[in-house]
Amino acid sequence: MITVDNGPEFIGKALDAWAHRHGVKLVFNRPGKPIDNRYIKSFNGRLRDECLNVNLFMSLEHAREIIGE
Repeated sequence: MITVDNGPEFIGKALDAWAHRHGVKLVFNRPGKPIDNRYIKSFNGRLRDECLNVNLFMSLEHAREIIGE
């Protein structure tokens, strides 16, 4: 089971098809209720502020290395 918000990247047919093929249930937060997913929203905000917005990644491997640090 994966909890997701109602962003366009999560409500598309491709993700739905992938989840169905892999037996993954998608659980959607209530629209307009970011409090439903507050811990991940907080984590994502800090990751963006402290890492993603201050680094330039030259490759996927470079990104993994920097984020891992």
